[in-house]
Amino acid sequence: MSDGTIPVTVRLFAGLREQAGWGSRPFELPAGARVRDVWALLELGVEPKGLLYARNKDYVEQDVVLAPGDEVALIPPVSGGSGDAAPTPVLGPFLLTHDPIDPQTVLAAASDDEAGAVAAFLGTVRRHSRGRTVLYLDYEGYDGMAEKCMAEIATELASRRGLTRVAMTHRLGRVEIGEPSIVIAISSPHRADALAACHEAIDELKVRVPLWKKEVYAGGEEWIGQGS
Repeated sequence: MSDGTIPVTVRLFAGLREQAGWGSRPFELPAGARVRDVWALLELGVEPKGLLYARNKDYVEQDVVLAPGDEVALIPPVSGGSGDAAPTPVLGPFLLTHDPIDPQTVLAAASDDEAGAVAAFLGTVRRHSRGRTVLYLDYEGYDGMAEKCMAEIATELASRRGLTRVAMTHRLGRVEIGEPSIVIAISSPHRADALAACHEAIDELKVRVPLWKKEVYAGGEEWIGQGS
């Protein structure tokens, strides 16, 4: 680090990574630089609408001042009671994996003797999307931050719904037609809470967790954004 500058690491994902031709690079910024100053370093044209920033795996506003050694990630819009005492929830595991997901393993992680219901959501790769034939999907995630966001969502749901256990696993890399890309399993004393929490979990995951998918077609490919 030279006088008057600070070193930071910038990470890019999905379409931004492909556009720039790299996923992680060191940069030096003037002392006192803010998160919003990072975009100009990249020379990628107009900043895309909906772009978010994370510093050291936490979402931050663009006016946050950077410190030496910070990691700044540019996050493109991410891919879509009875009166009983609430049990102490057991949250996790929250995993990203390049291997095929075994739904039974995720269900087992959500099983609990205090639960009266275990609900699951399996997101699978479909053959047709937006009027085109899909060959396969390719998922990318910001490891470390993605799992942290999953844990935050689970904590909020457990508090709101009185859940017993929550487990989530998401695929990375190539996922074939019909294979699960995401499995969420949630248990609670009552079925209504488990079912509602599964619905809320996948909706929150699509908005908040830094995961992206590329749809690959016979004649091209496209990164799919928020809510997909």
